Amino acid sequence: MLIDNPAGNYRFLTGIAPYSCGVVAMPGFEIIHVTFHKPVPYKKAFDQIWAHLKSVKRPPHALCAIQLRIPAPLSSDGFAAFNAEYQDVLVQNDLLFEGKNPIARTNISPACLALTEPSLYAFSYTVPIRDLTLTPTFIVAGAGDLNDQTHLSESAIVRPNETTPEALQEKAACVMQVMQERVTGLKVSWNDATTVEVYSVYPIHTFLKDTLLDQFDEAAIHGVHWHFGHPPIEGLAFEMDLRGVRQALWK
Repeated sequence: MLIDNPAGNYRFLTGIAPYSCGVVAMPGFEIIHVTFHKPVPYKKAFDQIWAHLKSVKRPPHALCAIQLRIPAPLSSDGFAAFNAEYQDVLVQNDLLFEGKNPIARTNISPACLALTEPSLYAFSYTVPIRDLTLTPTFIVAGAGDLNDQTHLSESAIVRPNETTPEALQEKAACVMQVMQERVTGLKVSWNDATTVEVYSVYPIHTFLKDTLLDQFDEAAIHGVHWHFGHPPIEGLAFEMDLRGVRQALWK
């Protein structure tokens, strides 16, 4: 379900308690994506987010998406505990909308950098625009190789404990289907995507063209950004997210 969040000036595609499936700016607004040069411990990072939003004269509710980095993949129970703690942070900051979490999220464990605690890698927020003819800007939340995105456990993993090229292709195809469903649900187009991100420590070249790029339409010209890392739940091998924005900042 696509729901208006007028306090934040964006619509969100309902997901589960820890995050929404994606967000799209409401008419008259656009989404700006901000990446930290160095990940910031995520609880402290919210103070930096509020300071940044204040500096651009935007309210806290304009925050619409975040990207997290954690030290290592978590068990199902560990991930549930992390999500409960994370959601408490959102509740404390009055960011839920009618009991639903409107904020999109991606959560990854880098394989090339040792983190000591969960950290914030990037965030996104809305700002007003004057040109109402511009295409909508959007963020699609991350999704891993699960047969059921509401069932965050090892039992829902596609081809569990398999990392052959065939198994990885099946995992990627499953995730691509989720990405397509979310793009459709947000009422946006692949042609408007500016960044597609892939998260895996396994080779992706054997299925990159047929399973991924060929499905991106005109956005294939931008290729993919491959992050060498693990999805947040133990046993997952492949994750994706994507966005379509006109402004991207580094902080």
